[in-house]
Amino acid sequence: MAAHYDTARIPGVAFVGANDGGSSAAELLELARVLRKRTHSLTYWLIFFDGEEAIEHWSATDSLYGSRHFVETLRAARKLSEVSAVLLLDMVAGRSPQFRPEGNSTLWLREIVFSSADRLGYSNAFPSGSAVPVEDDHLPFVAAGVPAVDIIDFAPFLRGYHHTAQDTIDQCSPDTLAMVGRVALATLAQLDRRVDN
Repeated sequence: MAAHYDTARIPGVAFVGANDGGSSAAELLELARVLRKRTHSLTYWLIFFDGEEAIEHWSATDSLYGSRHFVETLRAARKLSEVSAVLLLDMVAGRSPQFRPEGNSTLWLREIVFSSADRLGYSNAFPSGSAVPVEDDHLPFVAAGVPAVDIIDFAPFLRGYHHTAQDTIDQCSPDTLAMVGRVALATLAQLDRRVDN
């Protein structure tokens, strides 16, 4: 499970990044607390990436610094094959969220996330439909052949507060954080069952 904790550098904007950066880091901290009390077949790594945001202008070389470095470190240590799947969390606390299917995610893993959300009664927040591609920290894993899914709320883009000074705590909801946590835990349980079978 992974998330980035950095916020965007935008000249002239006092950018807080409560949802874009802050929420996913907070979600991982809570998941760490919950997961340490549970038994599971898989070994879970909770990774906090820095440098997801571009320093100057988004490009293949000016973005995703932490995740690209992590993948290369695993590859150099010959440990990349130990990663069964990556669940990336990004902007997971927004009010009235829309976690649409993300188009660069591994299809079977994305289907587990969305079926878990549906089983939990969250299909309004996780609507089915056409996948929309997003460049995010899951891309280096997908490029390296590791299954990865981006659990990302599209509402901040649609409501216009993404990468603005309005990305503040009032845009966030603890209910959304709880919902995403439940979906993530249900997805991990499904992955555990795949290993056990």
